Amino acid sequence: MKKYYIQHILPLIKNTLVTGKWVIFATITGAIVSLVGSAFYFVLSFVTIVREQNPWIIYLLPLAGLLVVATYHFMHNDNDGGTNLVISAVHSGDRIPLRMTPSIFISTALTHLFGGSAGREGAALQIGGSIGNALGKWFKFDEKDTHVVIMCGMSAAFSTLFGTPMAAAIFPMEMVSVGVMYYMALVPCVVSSLVAHGIAVLLGVAGESFHVTGIPELELIPSLQIVLIASICAFLSMGFCVLLHKTEHLYKKYLKNRYLRIFVGGCAIVLLTVLVGNNDYNGAGMHIIEHAIEGHVVPEAFLLKMLFTALTIGAGYKGGEIVPTFFVGATFGCLLGQIIGLSPSFCAAIGMIALFCGVTNCPISTLLISFELFGYEGMPYYLLAVAFSYMLSGYFGLYSSQKIMYSKYKTDFINRHTH
Repeated sequence: MKKYYIQHILPLIKNTLVTGKWVIFATITGAIVSLVGSAFYFVLSFVTIVREQNPWIIYLLPLAGLLVVATYHFMHNDNDGGTNLVISAVHSGDRIPLRMTPSIFISTALTHLFGGSAGREGAALQIGGSIGNALGKWFKFDEKDTHVVIMCGMSAAFSTLFGTPMAAAIFPMEMVSVGVMYYMALVPCVVSSLVAHGIAVLLGVAGESFHVTGIPELELIPSLQIVLIASICAFLSMGFCVLLHKTEHLYKKYLKNRYLRIFVGGCAIVLLTVLVGNNDYNGAGMHIIEHAIEGHVVPEAFLLKMLFTALTIGAGYKGGEIVPTFFVGATFGCLLGQIIGLSPSFCAAIGMIALFCGVTNCPISTLLISFELFGYEGMPYYLLAVAFSYMLSGYFGLYSSQKIMYSKYKTDFINRHTH
């Protein structure tokens, strides 16, 4: 009886206690991050309204850039690694300062208020990761458990801001090391994501969802068309990543002073906005994504958004690349749909998820996002798009600290960073 107790009952008790521990701490993490994330959501919503009502404010973007750099300097965060630091903290133990939260919060609000082309989910990952890291230290967790709390914070922040709790639960586990998922973090991340989503809904945070029309029956010809669109989007995702990284590199090479770099970048965005003649490419651009899902698009929209975003993020403005990725994917997919004669609305959805998968290398999270944003009706096509985009996008990615653990083309362990 004693031997049976040691072999079976004791491990069961220990596993139950560990699970209970993580449920408690994941709930705490999800609640705290959701409160901060909800405040972030409402601040960004407010500054977006202010910018849209006062389009002249774009001319102050270069001065706002100086405030962004000054904010990071004041917070002693000059060498900020952004989302790359958060990812690196999970698999290599780099330290994430809690001051990253107010830094990215204020700077992203300034970027959106004055018309920089940036998203919000990248900033949310930084907020969630820095709060999670701080909570891990306050809980007196060891390094490995602190990594789990960081992922909990990332899940909670993504769930709060975008309203996709299923994808948010998996995304941090999948993105850190592609090919090797931290399954131990599954329960903590799921609990944290769901708690955060529930609190965000109670506080009035509106999650994203889109009504996709013209989804065809599962047949050979539409399937081949979707594979074609996903393949082209995979190549576009590679180009987008290269553009983002090269633009940042060129800024730093020729404009070594941070203040000068961001001021020049702001001037470039102002000039481009004047040349374009509208503000469609300033801010996150969710309204353009909605238009694309409705089947309406300007042919050059995806190229302009890529350029605006690269110039904004590369110069040092803050926010993120995820919503701009959705913008580029939706507008490009809608355009391809018009060209090949498939529903532009449906192709916009395909473009969104194909490009997102290409730049993040996260097929499972992307598939879950497609279900939460568009519903399950187009599931076979979403699955096709995600699969082909993942394989054809190579080893490029938004985040240079992301690791590809296993090859996309062979069952080989490669352990390499994205480029």
